[in-house]
Amino acid sequence: MEKLILWTLLIIPAALMAQGTEQAKQDLPVKWEELTSPDFITAVESSASTCVIPLGIIEKHGPHLPLGTDLIDVREIVIRAAEEEYTIVFPPFYLGQIYEAKQQPGTLAYSPQTVLTVLQETCDEMHRNGIEKIILVNGHGGNNSLLPYFCQMQLEKQKDYAVYLFRPEDSDEYQDKLNQMRQTDWDGHAGETETSLMLSHRPDLVHLDRANSQSGKDQQRLNSLSSFAYTAIWWYAQFPNHYAGDGSYGTVEMGNLIMENEVEQLVEMIRSVKADQMTIELQRQFYKDSKNPLKTGQ
Repeated sequence: MEKLILWTLLIIPAALMAQGTEQAKQDLPVKWEELTSPDFITAVESSASTCVIPLGIIEKHGPHLPLGTDLIDVREIVIRAAEEEYTIVFPPFYLGQIYEAKQQPGTLAYSPQTVLTVLQETCDEMHRNGIEKIILVNGHGGNNSLLPYFCQMQLEKQKDYAVYLFRPEDSDEYQDKLNQMRQTDWDGHAGETETSLMLSHRPDLVHLDRANSQSGKDQQRLNSLSSFAYTAIWWYAQFPNHYAGDGSYGTVEMGNLIMENEVEQLVEMIRSVKADQMTIELQRQFYKDSKNPLKTGQ
């Protein structure tokens, strides 16, 4: 009987401690800035040393959406995914490529050197704090060329961490559902879908009554130029109001569909990145081989 009592005294506190530790993990904030220093250590462990950077921009979004639309939307998507599959969520990263909107009030356009340097040093600092796998989630179309290039930049100098870029692919089923909801023939920046996404979680920031106060139509001012030619002024030539489409047709229903689709795919990616053991190992082998290219087997 005495042995049983002693065993019970030893087991119950241990069980309670394990339960408390598990509960603490479940109660961890996903936002980096909301974690205490002690909790951050636990968060790194619970996230399998992963962290997501939501990237947006500060730019005009037609006459009816907030300047931070991309930031607000992408962080909401990331937070919802992180709450389903735990990872740490970095504060909104608002530096990116947005020179085509410099003429619009409120736009913040930093130099290429600043953008790339701050993003690289951010990743370096995250790794110094124990993060081994960094996931970039882009919410801004102007970054579509910048971020893949940034990922390739990681091979320029040896890194002990890996950077991944979220690149969702929409299923035919999803596209069919979205197309059935569409009410406009042309949809782009601050148009029907982007307005819908904001309506789904921050309707207080949407001013639908202003959506038609400016034109979102293609002005076709470079139509005489060959379709094979690319020039930086193309966006300004087509959409000088930095507005493409008609946001007045946005709906909560469409926004919910877009949100759910993005979150579902991001959750799947976070899980795969957590389990990934090959990327960092291959990087190490690549860095080693790159030092002596003449010894690389041909």
